[in-house]
Amino acid sequence: MTRQPFTPAALRTALALALAIAGAAATGAAQANIQITEWMYTGSGGAQGGIEFIEFTNLGNAAVDFTGWSFDDDSRIAGTVSLSAFGLVAPGESVILAESTVANFRSVWNLAASVTVIGSNTTNLGGGDEINLFDASNTLVDRLTYNTGIGAPVANGRSGTPVSLAALLPDNASSSWVLSAVGDAYGSYASSTGNVANPGLFALAVPEPGTWALWLAGLGIVAGAAARRRT
Repeated sequence: MTRQPFTPAALRTALALALAIAGAAATGAAQANIQITEWMYTGSGGAQGGIEFIEFTNLGNAAVDFTGWSFDDDSRIAGTVSLSAFGLVAPGESVILAESTVANFRSVWNLAASVTVIGSNTTNLGGGDEINLFDASNTLVDRLTYNTGIGAPVANGRSGTPVSLAALLPDNASSSWVLSAVGDAYGSYASSTGNVANPGLFALAVPEPGTWALWLAGLGIVAGAAARRRT
């Protein structure tokens, strides 16, 4: 196949696009991005052992009001479990939906008061299930499907956690998700009932807007230089 020359006009367009995106990032344009970042469906200690939980993290650069938001499992029905009690979730903040009571969950995990928890969830997860997150307009925001048939970790006594931010993009938890281990990069630790997780602590770094700006601008310049060398 003959490679088409990269014209000066095309180069200017590519650079303009990269710099426009970078400019939006640099000015801190508000972006909402709530993701499912951790889950555990069973383990030792029974229903009140602080076992089953789901973690949601705000990876955007704007606070998100959870009023009217909801969760459901593979039934996929918006409004099943209200998440309104999370209130305003700040950028970088992780919040927890737990099966046990709030007081018990905090006690079992020795959880800081700064981590917001909704407890007594009765829409329980199974060994193979879905986690569906809906916003106030009942629109699906994020979905995580997990089962052993797609290589997902068996989050029994140890939570499932993504190995990278890229692992959050597909709907399916696969081999790009791993089980927590005491002392891992996520800050995982053992609960008083012997389960291992890191509820409320999402350790993967999220680039600051200024970093994105520099990266995008640099990408445009490098692409332009490479195009000139080809021509």
